Amino acid sequence: MHIGTNSKKLDISSEINTKNVSERFAEFLKPGDLVCLFGDLGVGKTTFIKYLINYLQKKFQENTTEVSSPTFNILNEYKINNINIHHYDLYRLKDIREIDNLGIYEELKNNITLIEWPEIISKNLKDFISLNFRYENDFDKRSITISTNQKNIINEF
Repeated sequence: MHIGTNSKKLDISSEINTKNVSERFAEFLKPGDLVCLFGDLGVGKTTFIKYLINYLQKKFQENTTEVSSPTFNILNEYKINNINIHHYDLYRLKDIREIDNLGIYEELKNNITLIEWPEIISKNLKDFISLNFRYENDFDKRSITISTNQKNIINEF
């Protein structure tokens, strides 16, 4: 798993906290950014992405769309104000060779890339923002740790 030079742990136990953190995080994203979302089933990765995408749609005065997990089709694409966002879910992939058909590596510099379940490829990635979602002491409390070498992101939280 990626360890950034800077990290920050935030409470996302409530949906409003998840929304607020996601929207603040969205302000820093730009084409070329790769965000890997690690965490157990149901911990809030897709909800975080939903709020992120819907926030950007509202910001650029576009209609908000349904944002769902691309578990079965592996990729959902969004175009927001000439920004391409690729939302991958690699949960079903079992062999790294399956990645070659997806074109993830070829498209990184032109898109904002969000990857749920990136464990199968994270060892091959050099520069990415790591979002680690986890349940705390009980399943009512959740947190997210943002790790990156981009100090401007961490300093804002």
